[in-house]
Amino acid sequence: MNRYLFNTPARLILFLASALTLMVTSCTSTTSTNVLLQEGTWRVALQRTDGHEIPFIMEAEEQNGKTVLYLVNGEERILVDDIKQEGDSLKIRLHIFDADLIAKVDGDKMAGRFVKNDTAEPYSVPFTAEHGNTSRFAAASAPATFDFDGKWEVVFKEEDGNTYDAIGVFEQKNDNVTGTFLTETGDYRYLEGRVEGNQLKLSTFDGNHAYLFTAKPENDSTLTGDFYSGMKGYESWTAKRNATATLANADSLTFLNPGYETLNFTFPNLQGKQVSLSDPKYKNKVVIVQLLGSWCPNCMDETKFLSPYYDSNKNRGLEIIGLGFERSPEFEKAAARLQKMQERFNIDYDLLVAGVSDKEAAAKALPALNHVLSFPTTIIIGRDGKVRKIHTGFSGPGTGKYYEEWVADFNKTMNQLLAEK
Repeated sequence: MNRYLFNTPARLILFLASALTLMVTSCTSTTSTNVLLQEGTWRVALQRTDGHEIPFIMEAEEQNGKTVLYLVNGEERILVDDIKQEGDSLKIRLHIFDADLIAKVDGDKMAGRFVKNDTAEPYSVPFTAEHGNTSRFAAASAPATFDFDGKWEVVFKEEDGNTYDAIGVFEQKNDNVTGTFLTETGDYRYLEGRVEGNQLKLSTFDGNHAYLFTAKPENDSTLTGDFYSGMKGYESWTAKRNATATLANADSLTFLNPGYETLNFTFPNLQGKQVSLSDPKYKNKVVIVQLLGSWCPNCMDETKFLSPYYDSNKNRGLEIIGLGFERSPEFEKAAARLQKMQERFNIDYDLLVAGVSDKEAAAKALPALNHVLSFPTTIIIGRDGKVRKIHTGFSGPGTGKYYEEWVADFNKTMNQLLAEK
């Protein structure tokens, strides 16, 4: 059943003003304008510089006297609860990311821009939104004439000519499709869309990344497609049906350089105190070292798993250390971003500020590793201090059975290591 087709009060107005604990944050404003936002479904369309539109769905509702939004992608609902009124506009902070939707609301319409605050170059994408429109893509003018359901062996081609392998997994029910792409460094998370005739359209928006995938068949077993990301990113892709398609083993891509058996590092925690893997706290413990960034949706998915896992298993002799590689080189800014992540996911393990979000910089910070291919990268260390496993990337819950297989393998590995004396 389409999760968007639910009954809501037709035009219940939620006042995003002081009555709903929304504060005017603009220090130059002397008055505030009550901005009206209707409860229910909003279809949002980001307008790229090349004219392509990346659509997504938001749901607005009232919780405990406060307006909140959800970014909806298939089964996923990402809570967005930091919404402030600034003059006649809304500033919607996007989950844990250093990004905003800034919008003016006019009844059942909204217009504004999607802004990233942590990029070297200005990043601003215009958008429009319509209340009550539950269709991510326009209703199909023709029923589906091609079945995209199943597993596909995919090759993406970047604009510079470089290529990388992926696996596409799609589930099609009539005209509706969900699925994702898995790569050797992570997955494209929850995708949702439809088929119109023989044209596939899938999109997603997680608060930091906006993706649109399109494809059409060349014959019964091959596809050609386009991948549009954010403001102006573009890649082409081809695919062929292959029920046995595989990627390189994620436990084999990153490894220790010759001469290393252990890992050593010292970085400041969020309060600025230096923390070392050699500290007594970690002695004779199984330690998971998580290379992450608050800007990274795959890291978000992994953290959503690791945080409750740590709470349930820390009494068994487990510690986790998150090494944050952030956009800003300034400690205070980087720590603030990681603090937001910590609060959102109730992280009770150590988070350290390890450097900037650059794979080469991360590899230099951890010279025992041959390289860093991806955020996240997860290093599992036994009670003897030796590195037992290094996992590159993360296949999150949007990948279905691949996520379940990872969870099963992770639990098996951890149970073995935690049982060691």
